[in-house]
Amino acid sequence: MHPDALRALIAAGETLDAAFKGESRAALSDSALVENVVCLSNRYGTAPGYLLVGVEDDGRVTGARPRHETGPTDPLRVQTLIANKTQPSIACRVGEVILDNRPILVVEVPSSRMPVGTTDGKYLRRRWGGLGIPMCAPFHFVEMQAALASQGNLDYSALPVPDARWEDLDPLEFARFRRTLAESGGRGDPALSALPDLELAKALGAVTANHDLTEIRVLALLLFGTEQALTRLLPQHEAAFQRISGDRVRVNDFLRWPLLRVMDEVLGRFRAFYAEEEILVGMQRIGIPNYSPRGFREAVANALIHRDYAQLGTVHVQWKDDRLEVSNPGGFPEGVHLGNLLVTSTRPRNFLLADAFKRAGLVERTARGIDLIFREQLRAGRRPPFYEHSTHAAVVLCIPGGRSDAQFVRLIAECNVAGARLGLNELLALDHLKRTGELALARAAVLMQSPARESAAVLNRLAELGLVVSAKPTQAAYALSLAGRLRLGLETT
Repeated sequence: MHPDALRALIAAGETLDAAFKGESRAALSDSALVENVVCLSNRYGTAPGYLLVGVEDDGRVTGARPRHETGPTDPLRVQTLIANKTQPSIACRVGEVILDNRPILVVEVPSSRMPVGTTDGKYLRRRWGGLGIPMCAPFHFVEMQAALASQGNLDYSALPVPDARWEDLDPLEFARFRRTLAESGGRGDPALSALPDLELAKALGAVTANHDLTEIRVLALLLFGTEQALTRLLPQHEAAFQRISGDRVRVNDFLRWPLLRVMDEVLGRFRAFYAEEEILVGMQRIGIPNYSPRGFREAVANALIHRDYAQLGTVHVQWKDDRLEVSNPGGFPEGVHLGNLLVTSTRPRNFLLADAFKRAGLVERTARGIDLIFREQLRAGRRPPFYEHSTHAAVVLCIPGGRSDAQFVRLIAECNVAGARLGLNELLALDHLKRTGELALARAAVLMQSPARESAAVLNRLAELGLVVSAKPTQAAYALSLAGRLRLGLETT
């Protein structure tokens, strides 16, 4: 590592990706060094981490002590020590950098896709402590399962539940599954509707049975379990619907039922607060909901499907004065982040559960439910959803409420009537232009999470429709045309 890069890393302070270990008072033992490497290797994320020996917690550079009895520290010997004392072996890059005339031992630690421990059986992971300071904490088995699931290496919903029995499954929930399938409007798998209970469970992968039932999986309890069985065998499963007005909680219901019943109950509470207004476009009446039922259904289903069932926690659905919030335990699966939510395709954390919801007709079979949530929100003339409140421990979807832009809805409806249906990227571009007045091509690429050439094609299509014009040709920027501003009810001066 170059000294300038090291100095910048130190200036940023300790993070989940960077750990400081000073030796001003006592030398860092070999076992402590290995444990800190294990801790960094088991952290969330894919970028390499760095252990800096010779830097105090407050960032002061005090220097690393020689690690060998004779001669200076040999980075290759340190690498060999780490590889020999970890299981599976961690292949680190080790170097010594002189900073302020003091040696700093820099250990670059790759993020492991499998849980890593010391050879004497110690497992640690790096996480945020209660005071907001990074720390090494015990890496428990249930957390290992959660980490593997987020990477797509483990399907928690497919794990067997040894103490579960067929009597723990409720026949009424099998009937609910068939009713949900029948009411899905052809979105589900019709072949499932005529199957008896055991065959239906087998078809979904919820149980293993040849002639006799041999295994009941987590999926079976999540879909068909009795409330008593879920409390006993899956106590971490819980959902909540809350209606919050100012500081007052008007509805505060916690639900510990199987997932299809949870969906029914949450949607029923949603309908109690649902409202819409209408506008007239030609001879067509267009309803503008306060929140889209389709988008809401997809948001709740996504939270139930993708939550981390290996940890205690609640799927929260909170209807607030100015927004809806849907949150679930467990961060984004590996490979998903705020910059690629709209375009990435990943393996779900609970693959069998996601497949069951698709076959029941509850979610989009295209696995592009996030697109639907965004489209429905924009078509209602409101700000797009956002996930910026999410952390490594929870995904938080915020759907803004408030007054709808009826002119925006009218423009979309008029384009649809004319056969020029606007896709999600066109809607994102128009929403941005309506609010800011200008959209540079580079910004459009970020907004649409697409390559520049695809973003340019979207803007060119809007130009062909007469809605945008090139504002700064030399800088590849676009603005609403006069016709576009008129149709959106904006000032034209």
